[in-house]
Amino acid sequence: MNHGFETRTLAVTTGSSETVHDLTRECAAFLAEVARGRDGLLNVFAPHATTGIALIETGAGSDDDLLSALHHILPADERWQHRHGSPGHGRDHVLPALVPPHATLPVIDGELALGTWQSVCLVDTNKDNPDRQVRLSFLG
Repeated sequence: MNHGFETRTLAVTTGSSETVHDLTRECAAFLAEVARGRDGLLNVFAPHATTGIALIETGAGSDDDLLSALHHILPADERWQHRHGSPGHGRDHVLPALVPPHATLPVIDGELALGTWQSVCLVDTNKDNPDRQVRLSFLG
């Protein structure tokens, strides 16, 4: 079996509001190009101190529910010791401890092996930085 490593960096603009940005289509397109029917692993990594990668259902309210839950757990107020940026920005730096900035996913026959309702999403609560990168790496 031919094993290889392929990687690509995506530029993602998340805008000026908190967001759950679906990356599933970009992940599938990357695998269609580089996996070529092979089995392996896709690593999705956000190299930022204030973002996370989540596997959730989108489009049925779960993405908004996630942001609401994060507001409950990590309120955007002045309790945080990390205080630069927008009010409550310190919460954004705690986010990656709860929503890790990475996910490693199975690839079967060159396709992402997700559950029926799972999507790969970038979670960004930092309204101060709309320009993000996501690194996709396939090992197979």
